[in-house]
Amino acid sequence: MRVVQRVQDRFQLMVLSASGKNTEALHVSGVRVLRGDLDQPRSLRRVAGLADRVLHLAPPAADGWRDARTRALVHALRRRGPPLALVYVSTSGVYGDCAGAVVRETRPARADTPRARRRADAESAVRFLGRSAHLRASILRVPGIYAQDREGGTPRKRLLAGTPLLRAQDDVFTNHVHADDLARACVAALWLGRAQRVYNVNDDTRLKMGDYFDLAADLYGLPRPPRIARAAAQSELPLGLLSFMGESRQMDNTRLKRELKLRLRYPTVADGLRPA
Repeated sequence: MRVVQRVQDRFQLMVLSASGKNTEALHVSGVRVLRGDLDQPRSLRRVAGLADRVLHLAPPAADGWRDARTRALVHALRRRGPPLALVYVSTSGVYGDCAGAVVRETRPARADTPRARRRADAESAVRFLGRSAHLRASILRVPGIYAQDREGGTPRKRLLAGTPLLRAQDDVFTNHVHADDLARACVAALWLGRAQRVYNVNDDTRLKMGDYFDLAADLYGLPRPPRIARAAAQSELPLGLLSFMGESRQMDNTRLKRELKLRLRYPTVADGLRPA
């Protein structure tokens, strides 16, 4: 979690850290480190009343149907006066499978997996805080994040492994956003996000998963991955990968551009994946 506090017409950036890692480097950069653990609600008491704006990035725990971490943070922020704005970074997975349809923020969420249901629970907690405490609570629904300098942030490793993908007639639409554009969207939402508003944060690419990997393979000069039928994928691919192949949607980012005034630096995955 990152919090922003106004100090004599300047802004002080503070980071909540459970481990205290990188404290010295953060201090050198002018960032104040607060010790606190979202899994230990009592440690969050000092967060209350500290910040004008809060950016919540922490994922839920890996089990259960609710997000206890977000609920602990919401409870802490309610003490001694809530912030002016809270931005929660959620996942596009809360939409569930949309059979390839274009998805706007007005579409009802239909989370199908335990992971997505925990995110939906977090969204509910954030929205409730926004309505009851009269603060601007914005939710960013984010698909696959990529970047050249991000660990596992490109398809290169999977391409080198030769992992098969679904054949064209069985394939699903997938959505992406470059890590830099996501960071800029988070900052924009802290100042421009509307109250209890959802924003799709994705680029302009409309590609199926196999076409995305084919594009990356061509850019990197690697062989395109083999294609298999969905029936064969059930026995050949890991469950984690199969879960992403079970949902298809094309996310619309009009609201991101219109309301948050974001101009994408990487409007397509080709722009972001192309070797420097």
